[in-house]
Amino acid sequence: MRFDIKGYREPEGVLVASFEAASIEEARLLAGEQGIRVLSVSKNWRDSFTFFQRSHFDLQLFSQELHALLDAGLSLIESLTALAGKESAPQKRALLDHLMQRLREGRPLSAVLQDRPDIFPPLYISLVGASERTGDLKSALSRYIAYRGQMDAVKKKVVSASIYPALLILVGGLVVLFLMGYVVPRFSRIYGDFGRDIPLMSRLLIQWGALVEAYGLQVFAVLVAVLGGLWTLSRRHVDRQRLMEGLLASKVLRERFHSYELARFYRTLGMLQQGGIPIVTALTMASGLLGQRGGEALGGTMRDVRAGTPLSEALQRHGLAPAVAYDLLRVGEKAGDIGEKMIRIADFLDEDLSRWLDWFSRLFEPLLMLGIGLFIAFVVVLLYLPVFELAGNIQ
Repeated sequence: MRFDIKGYREPEGVLVASFEAASIEEARLLAGEQGIRVLSVSKNWRDSFTFFQRSHFDLQLFSQELHALLDAGLSLIESLTALAGKESAPQKRALLDHLMQRLREGRPLSAVLQDRPDIFPPLYISLVGASERTGDLKSALSRYIAYRGQMDAVKKKVVSASIYPALLILVGGLVVLFLMGYVVPRFSRIYGDFGRDIPLMSRLLIQWGALVEAYGLQVFAVLVAVLGGLWTLSRRHVDRQRLMEGLLASKVLRERFHSYELARFYRTLGMLQQGGIPIVTALTMASGLLGQRGGEALGGTMRDVRAGTPLSEALQRHGLAPAVAYDLLRVGEKAGDIGEKMIRIADFLDEDLSRWLDWFSRLFEPLLMLGIGLFIAFVVVLLYLPVFELAGNIQ
Protein backbone atom coordinates (compact mmCIF):
# COMPACT_ATOMS: atom_id res chain seq x y z
CA MET A 1 0.00 0.00 0.00
CA ARG A 2 1.27 3.48 -0.89
CA PHE A 3 0.96 6.24 1.74
CA ASP A 4 1.16 10.00 1.23
CA ILE A 5 2.91 11.71 4.13
CA LYS A 6 2.77 15.42 4.78
CA GLY A 7 5.69 16.47 6.95
CA TYR A 8 8.40 18.98 7.72
CA ARG A 9 12.12 18.70 7.01
CA GLU A 10 14.94 21.23 6.99
CA PRO A 11 15.68 23.05 4.75
CA GLU A 12 12.73 22.24 2.44
CA GLY A 13 10.08 23.06 5.01
CA VAL A 14 6.64 21.47 4.60
CA LEU A 15 6.61 18.72 1.97
CA VAL A 16 4.56 15.77 0.74
CA ALA A 17 6.25 12.41 0.11
CA SER A 18 4.95 8.97 -0.90
CA PHE A 19 6.14 5.72 0.66
CA GLU A 20 5.40 2.09 -0.16
CA ALA A 21 4.72 0.37 3.17
CA ALA A 22 2.66 -2.40 4.70
CA SER A 23 1.08 -0.17 7.35
CA ILE A 24 0.80 3.43 8.53
CA GLU A 25 3.31 2.78 11.32
CA GLU A 26 5.89 1.50 8.84
CA ALA A 27 5.31 4.54 6.60
CA ARG A 28 5.96 6.80 9.61
CA LEU A 29 9.19 4.91 10.36
CA LEU A 30 10.37 5.22 6.76
CA ALA A 31 9.65 8.95 6.82
CA GLY A 32 11.47 9.32 10.13
CA GLU A 33 14.55 7.57 8.69
CA GLN A 34 14.68 10.32 6.03
CA GLY A 35 14.47 13.08 8.65
CA ILE A 36 10.84 13.96 8.03
CA ARG A 37 8.70 15.05 10.97
CA VAL A 38 5.31 13.55 10.14
CA LEU A 39 2.32 15.87 10.25
CA SER A 40 -0.31 13.63 8.65
CA VAL A 41 -0.57 10.29 6.85
CA SER A 42 -3.15 9.28 4.25
CA LYS A 43 -3.57 6.25 2.02
CA ASN A 44 -2.97 6.71 -1.68
CA TRP A 45 -5.95 5.02 -3.35
CA ARG A 46 -4.88 5.61 -6.94
CA ASP A 47 -3.30 2.16 -7.22
CA SER A 48 -6.19 0.43 -5.45
CA PHE A 49 -8.56 0.33 -8.39
CA THR A 50 -6.50 -1.66 -10.86
CA PHE A 51 -8.52 -4.41 -12.48
CA PHE A 52 -5.69 -6.79 -13.32
CA GLN A 53 -3.81 -6.74 -10.01
CA ARG A 54 -4.81 -8.89 -7.09
CA SER A 55 -4.52 -7.07 -3.76
CA HIS A 56 -5.66 -10.01 -1.64
CA PHE A 57 -2.84 -11.79 0.16
CA ASP A 58 -3.21 -15.54 -0.32
CA LEU A 59 -2.04 -16.97 3.00
CA GLN A 60 -2.42 -20.55 1.78
CA LEU A 61 -0.17 -19.94 -1.24
CA PHE A 62 2.33 -18.02 0.88
CA SER A 63 2.55 -20.94 3.32
CA GLN A 64 3.01 -23.46 0.52
CA GLU A 65 5.78 -21.47 -1.14
CA LEU A 66 7.53 -20.75 2.17
CA HIS A 67 7.35 -24.43 3.12
CA ALA A 68 8.83 -25.47 -0.22
CA LEU A 69 11.75 -23.03 0.10
CA LEU A 70 12.46 -24.04 3.70
CA ASP A 71 12.31 -27.69 2.70
CA ALA A 72 14.87 -26.94 -0.04
CA GLY A 73 17.35 -25.82 2.63
CA LEU A 74 16.98 -22.04 2.53
CA SER A 75 16.88 -20.02 5.73
CA LEU A 76 13.80 -18.04 6.68
CA ILE A 77 15.31 -14.70 5.55
CA GLU A 78 16.51 -16.23 2.29
CA SER A 79 13.08 -17.74 1.65
CA LEU A 80 11.30 -14.43 2.22
CA THR A 81 13.85 -12.66 0.01
CA ALA A 82 13.16 -15.13 -2.80
CA LEU A 83 9.39 -14.67 -2.40
CA ALA A 84 9.73 -10.87 -2.43
CA GLY A 85 11.95 -10.99 -5.51
CA LYS A 86 9.33 -12.78 -7.61
CA GLU A 87 6.37 -10.74 -6.32
CA SER A 88 5.02 -8.15 -8.75
CA ALA A 89 2.19 -6.74 -6.59
CA PRO A 90 3.50 -3.71 -4.64
CA GLN A 91 1.37 -4.40 -1.56
CA LYS A 92 2.54 -7.99 -1.21
CA ARG A 93 6.16 -7.08 -1.84
CA ALA A 94 5.90 -4.34 0.80
CA LEU A 95 4.51 -6.85 3.28
CA LEU A 96 7.38 -9.30 2.65
CA ASP A 97 9.92 -6.48 2.95
CA HIS A 98 8.32 -5.52 6.26
CA LEU A 99 8.64 -9.10 7.54
CA MET A 100 12.30 -9.31 6.52
CA GLN A 101 13.12 -5.94 8.09
CA ARG A 102 11.63 -6.95 11.42
CA LEU A 103 13.32 -10.35 11.36
CA ARG A 104 16.69 -8.70 10.77
CA GLU A 105 16.03 -6.63 13.89
CA GLY A 106 16.05 -9.88 15.86
CA ARG A 107 12.32 -10.28 16.45
CA PRO A 108 10.79 -13.78 16.27
CA LEU A 109 8.54 -14.54 13.32
CA SER A 110 5.42 -14.93 15.47
CA ALA A 111 5.91 -11.44 16.92
CA VAL A 112 6.45 -10.02 13.43
CA LEU A 113 3.25 -11.62 12.15
CA GLN A 114 1.31 -9.95 14.96
CA ASP A 115 1.97 -6.61 13.26
CA ARG A 116 -0.52 -7.59 10.55
CA PRO A 117 -3.52 -9.23 12.26
CA ASP A 118 -5.61 -8.41 9.18
CA ILE A 119 -3.60 -10.97 7.18
CA PHE A 120 -2.28 -13.47 9.71
CA PRO A 121 -5.02 -14.89 11.98
CA PRO A 122 -4.31 -15.77 15.63
CA LEU A 123 -4.46 -19.47 14.73
CA TYR A 124 -1.59 -19.07 12.29
CA ILE A 125 0.46 -16.94 14.68
CA SER A 126 0.01 -19.46 17.50
CA LEU A 127 1.19 -22.33 15.30
CA VAL A 128 4.28 -20.37 14.28
CA GLY A 129 4.94 -19.40 17.90
CA ALA A 130 4.70 -23.02 19.06
CA SER A 131 7.05 -24.12 16.26
CA GLU A 132 9.64 -21.56 17.40
CA ARG A 133 9.98 -23.42 20.69
CA THR A 134 10.77 -26.66 18.84
CA GLY A 135 12.59 -25.13 15.86
CA ASP A 136 10.34 -26.93 13.36
CA LEU A 137 8.61 -24.24 11.32
CA LYS A 138 8.23 -26.57 8.33
CA SER A 139 5.98 -28.96 10.25
CA ALA A 140 3.80 -26.10 11.47
CA LEU A 141 3.40 -24.81 7.91
CA SER A 142 2.64 -28.32 6.69
CA ARG A 143 -0.08 -28.76 9.31
CA TYR A 144 -1.64 -25.41 8.44
CA ILE A 145 -1.57 -26.20 4.70
CA ALA A 146 -3.32 -29.53 5.29
CA TYR A 147 -5.79 -27.87 7.65
CA ARG A 148 -6.72 -25.14 5.16
CA GLY A 149 -6.97 -27.68 2.37
CA GLN A 150 -9.50 -29.77 4.28
CA MET A 151 -11.50 -26.73 5.40
CA ASP A 152 -11.63 -25.36 1.85
CA ALA A 153 -12.65 -28.77 0.49
CA VAL A 154 -15.69 -28.86 2.78
CA LYS A 155 -16.63 -25.30 1.82
CA LYS A 156 -16.36 -26.18 -1.87
CA LYS A 157 -18.70 -29.13 -1.38
CA VAL A 158 -21.28 -26.91 0.31
CA VAL A 159 -20.95 -24.22 -2.35
CA SER A 160 -21.11 -26.69 -5.25
CA ALA A 161 -24.24 -28.26 -3.76
CA SER A 162 -25.82 -24.78 -3.58
CA ILE A 163 -24.98 -23.56 -7.09
CA TYR A 164 -27.68 -25.41 -9.04
CA PRO A 165 -30.54 -24.62 -6.60
CA ALA A 166 -29.41 -20.97 -6.55
CA LEU A 167 -29.49 -20.85 -10.36
CA LEU A 168 -32.95 -22.41 -10.37
CA ILE A 169 -34.22 -19.85 -7.88
CA LEU A 170 -32.60 -17.00 -9.85
CA VAL A 171 -34.03 -18.08 -13.21
CA GLY A 172 -37.42 -18.89 -11.71
CA GLY A 173 -37.47 -15.54 -9.93
CA LEU A 174 -36.67 -13.68 -13.15
CA VAL A 175 -39.45 -15.52 -14.98
CA VAL A 176 -41.92 -14.72 -12.21
CA LEU A 177 -40.82 -11.06 -12.21
CA PHE A 178 -41.33 -10.94 -15.99
CA LEU A 179 -44.81 -12.43 -15.66
CA MET A 180 -45.88 -10.24 -12.73
CA GLY A 181 -44.20 -7.07 -13.95
CA TYR A 182 -44.83 -7.18 -17.71
CA VAL A 183 -47.27 -9.88 -18.81
CA VAL A 184 -49.90 -9.46 -16.07
CA PRO A 185 -50.17 -5.64 -16.52
CA ARG A 186 -50.76 -6.18 -20.25
CA PHE A 187 -53.54 -8.65 -19.52
CA SER A 188 -55.07 -6.23 -17.00
CA ARG A 189 -55.72 -3.83 -19.88
CA ILE A 190 -57.48 -6.54 -21.89
CA TYR A 191 -59.65 -7.66 -18.99
CA GLY A 192 -60.40 -4.13 -17.79
CA ASP A 193 -63.96 -4.18 -19.08
CA PHE A 194 -64.82 -7.64 -17.75
CA GLY A 195 -65.63 -6.31 -14.27
CA ARG A 196 -66.61 -9.07 -11.86
CA ASP A 197 -67.36 -11.62 -14.55
CA ILE A 198 -63.97 -13.26 -14.10
CA PRO A 199 -62.94 -15.69 -11.31
CA LEU A 200 -61.79 -14.26 -7.99
CA MET A 201 -58.14 -15.40 -8.23
CA SER A 202 -57.84 -14.07 -11.76
CA ARG A 203 -59.44 -10.80 -10.65
CA LEU A 204 -56.88 -10.43 -7.85
CA LEU A 205 -54.06 -11.11 -10.29
CA ILE A 206 -55.44 -8.52 -12.71
CA GLN A 207 -55.71 -5.99 -9.89
CA TRP A 208 -52.04 -6.59 -9.15
CA GLY A 209 -51.28 -5.93 -12.82
CA ALA A 210 -53.23 -2.68 -12.71
CA LEU A 211 -51.28 -1.65 -9.60
CA VAL A 212 -47.96 -2.31 -11.32
CA GLU A 213 -49.19 -0.48 -14.41
CA ALA A 214 -50.09 2.62 -12.40
CA TYR A 215 -47.26 2.63 -9.83
CA GLY A 216 -44.49 0.66 -11.56
CA LEU A 217 -41.60 2.85 -10.44
CA GLN A 218 -42.79 2.93 -6.84
CA VAL A 219 -43.21 -0.86 -6.75
CA PHE A 220 -39.74 -1.29 -8.25
CA ALA A 221 -38.26 1.12 -5.69
CA VAL A 222 -39.88 -0.78 -2.81
CA LEU A 223 -38.57 -4.08 -4.18
CA VAL A 224 -35.04 -2.68 -4.50
CA ALA A 225 -35.25 -1.23 -0.96
CA VAL A 226 -36.35 -4.58 0.47
CA LEU A 227 -33.56 -6.45 -1.31
CA GLY A 228 -31.03 -3.82 -0.22
CA GLY A 229 -32.23 -4.06 3.38
CA LEU A 230 -31.89 -7.85 3.35
CA TRP A 231 -28.39 -7.55 1.89
CA THR A 232 -27.38 -5.01 4.54
CA LEU A 233 -28.72 -7.22 7.33
CA SER A 234 -26.86 -10.22 5.93
CA ARG A 235 -23.57 -8.26 6.09
CA ARG A 236 -23.90 -7.48 9.80
CA HIS A 237 -22.68 -10.21 12.13
CA VAL A 238 -25.54 -9.99 14.66
CA ASP A 239 -28.25 -9.90 12.02
CA ARG A 240 -26.52 -12.64 10.07
CA GLN A 241 -26.65 -14.83 13.16
CA ARG A 242 -30.39 -14.17 13.53
CA LEU A 243 -30.95 -14.87 9.85
CA MET A 244 -29.06 -18.13 10.17
CA GLU A 245 -31.16 -19.10 13.18
CA GLY A 246 -34.30 -18.43 11.12
CA LEU A 247 -33.03 -20.55 8.24
CA LEU A 248 -32.14 -23.34 10.66
CA ALA A 249 -35.65 -23.62 12.07
CA SER A 250 -35.80 -27.14 10.67
CA LYS A 251 -34.39 -29.71 13.08
CA VAL A 252 -32.67 -31.63 10.28
CA LEU A 253 -30.88 -28.55 8.93
CA ARG A 254 -29.96 -27.45 12.44
CA GLU A 255 -28.37 -30.81 13.21
CA ARG A 256 -26.40 -30.82 9.95
CA PHE A 257 -25.12 -27.30 10.51
CA HIS A 258 -24.10 -28.30 14.03
CA SER A 259 -22.16 -31.24 12.55
CA TYR A 260 -20.44 -28.83 10.16
CA GLU A 261 -19.44 -26.59 13.07
CA LEU A 262 -18.19 -29.56 15.07
CA ALA A 263 -16.09 -30.76 12.13
CA ARG A 264 -14.34 -27.38 11.89
CA PHE A 265 -14.01 -27.27 15.68
CA TYR A 266 -12.36 -30.70 15.97
CA ARG A 267 -10.09 -30.13 12.97
CA THR A 268 -8.85 -26.88 14.46
CA LEU A 269 -8.35 -28.45 17.88
CA GLY A 270 -6.48 -31.37 16.35
CA MET A 271 -4.12 -29.13 14.42
CA LEU A 272 -3.42 -26.99 17.50
CA GLN A 273 -2.80 -30.06 19.64
CA GLN A 274 -0.40 -31.48 17.08
CA GLY A 275 1.34 -28.11 17.07
CA GLY A 276 1.94 -28.25 20.81
CA ILE A 277 -0.71 -25.74 21.92
CA PRO A 278 -2.14 -26.49 25.44
CA ILE A 279 -5.69 -27.79 25.36
CA VAL A 280 -7.28 -24.88 27.25
CA THR A 281 -5.59 -22.37 24.96
CA ALA A 282 -6.67 -24.41 21.94
CA LEU A 283 -10.27 -24.49 23.17
CA THR A 284 -10.22 -20.73 23.61
CA MET A 285 -8.87 -20.18 20.09
CA ALA A 286 -11.44 -22.54 18.54
CA SER A 287 -14.40 -21.03 20.39
CA GLY A 288 -15.23 -18.73 17.47
CA LEU A 289 -15.99 -21.71 15.24
CA LEU A 290 -19.13 -22.57 17.19
CA GLY A 291 -22.39 -20.64 17.27
CA GLN A 292 -23.93 -18.97 20.29
CA ARG A 293 -25.26 -22.19 21.79
CA GLY A 294 -22.06 -24.04 21.01
CA GLY A 295 -20.06 -21.20 22.56
CA GLU A 296 -22.02 -21.50 25.79
CA ALA A 297 -21.46 -25.27 25.84
CA LEU A 298 -17.75 -24.74 25.17
CA GLY A 299 -17.56 -22.34 28.11
CA GLY A 300 -18.87 -25.07 30.41
CA THR A 301 -16.43 -27.54 28.85
CA MET A 302 -13.48 -25.27 29.58
CA ARG A 303 -14.56 -24.84 33.19
CA ASP A 304 -14.75 -28.61 33.62
CA VAL A 305 -11.34 -29.14 32.00
CA ARG A 306 -9.76 -26.55 34.29
CA ALA A 307 -11.33 -28.39 37.23
CA GLY A 308 -9.57 -31.61 36.15
CA THR A 309 -12.31 -33.38 34.17
CA PRO A 310 -10.99 -35.39 31.18
CA LEU A 311 -11.60 -33.64 27.88
CA SER A 312 -13.73 -36.47 26.46
CA GLU A 313 -16.12 -36.42 29.43
CA ALA A 314 -16.31 -32.61 29.48
CA LEU A 315 -17.17 -32.44 25.78
CA GLN A 316 -19.77 -35.20 26.05
CA ARG A 317 -21.35 -33.64 29.12
CA HIS A 318 -22.01 -30.41 27.24
CA GLY A 319 -23.18 -31.99 23.98
CA LEU A 320 -20.04 -31.35 21.94
CA ALA A 321 -18.99 -34.97 21.50
CA PRO A 322 -21.14 -37.39 19.46
CA ALA A 323 -20.88 -41.08 20.29
CA VAL A 324 -18.09 -41.79 17.82
CA ALA A 325 -16.19 -38.68 18.89
CA TYR A 326 -16.41 -39.64 22.56
CA ASP A 327 -14.99 -43.12 21.91
CA LEU A 328 -12.12 -41.80 19.78
CA LEU A 329 -11.29 -39.12 22.35
CA ARG A 330 -11.10 -41.69 25.13
CA VAL A 331 -8.75 -43.83 23.03
CA GLY A 332 -6.65 -40.74 22.19
CA GLU A 333 -6.37 -39.76 25.85
CA LYS A 334 -5.08 -43.21 26.75
CA ALA A 335 -2.68 -43.43 23.79
CA GLY A 336 -1.46 -39.83 24.05
CA ASP A 337 -2.36 -38.90 20.44
CA ILE A 338 -5.55 -36.95 21.02
CA GLY A 339 -4.66 -34.49 18.25
CA GLU A 340 -4.67 -37.23 15.62
CA LYS A 341 -7.97 -38.61 16.96
CA MET A 342 -9.54 -35.15 16.66
CA ILE A 343 -8.51 -35.01 13.01
CA ARG A 344 -10.16 -38.41 12.48
CA ILE A 345 -13.34 -37.17 14.15
CA ALA A 346 -13.39 -34.18 11.80
CA ASP A 347 -12.87 -36.49 8.79
CA PHE A 348 -15.76 -38.69 9.92
CA LEU A 349 -18.08 -35.70 10.35
CA ASP A 350 -17.05 -34.24 6.98
CA GLU A 351 -17.73 -37.54 5.19
CA ASP A 352 -21.13 -37.81 6.85
CA LEU A 353 -21.95 -34.24 5.80
CA SER A 354 -20.84 -34.94 2.22
CA ARG A 355 -23.13 -37.97 1.98
CA TRP A 356 -26.05 -35.95 3.33
CA LEU A 357 -25.38 -33.06 0.93
CA ASP A 358 -25.38 -35.47 -2.01
CA TRP A 359 -28.68 -37.02 -0.90
CA PHE A 360 -30.26 -33.64 -0.17
CA SER A 361 -29.26 -32.13 -3.53
CA ARG A 362 -30.66 -35.15 -5.41
CA LEU A 363 -33.98 -34.73 -3.60
CA PHE A 364 -34.23 -30.95 -3.31
CA GLU A 365 -33.34 -29.95 -6.88
CA PRO A 366 -36.22 -31.81 -8.60
CA LEU A 367 -38.68 -30.61 -5.95
CA LEU A 368 -37.50 -27.02 -6.40
CA MET A 369 -37.82 -27.26 -10.17
CA LEU A 370 -41.29 -28.75 -9.81
CA GLY A 371 -42.38 -26.02 -7.38
CA ILE A 372 -41.18 -23.19 -9.65
CA GLY A 373 -42.83 -24.81 -12.67
CA LEU A 374 -46.15 -25.27 -10.86
CA PHE A 375 -46.17 -21.64 -9.69
CA ILE A 376 -45.51 -20.33 -13.21
CA ALA A 377 -48.16 -22.65 -14.61
CA PHE A 378 -50.61 -21.46 -11.93
CA VAL A 379 -50.08 -17.80 -12.94
CA VAL A 380 -50.47 -18.60 -16.63
CA VAL A 381 -53.68 -20.57 -16.02
CA LEU A 382 -55.13 -17.70 -13.97
CA LEU A 383 -54.35 -15.32 -16.82
CA TYR A 384 -56.10 -17.45 -19.43
CA LEU A 385 -58.95 -18.68 -17.22
CA PRO A 386 -61.27 -15.77 -18.21
CA VAL A 387 -60.62 -16.60 -21.87
CA PHE A 388 -61.60 -20.21 -21.27
CA GLU A 389 -64.80 -19.17 -19.49
CA LEU A 390 -65.62 -16.69 -22.25
CA ALA A 391 -65.18 -19.41 -24.86
CA GLY A 392 -67.47 -21.72 -22.84
CA ASN A 393 -70.15 -19.04 -22.62
CA ILE A 394 -69.98 -18.45 -26.38
CA GLN A 395 -70.49 -22.17 -26.98
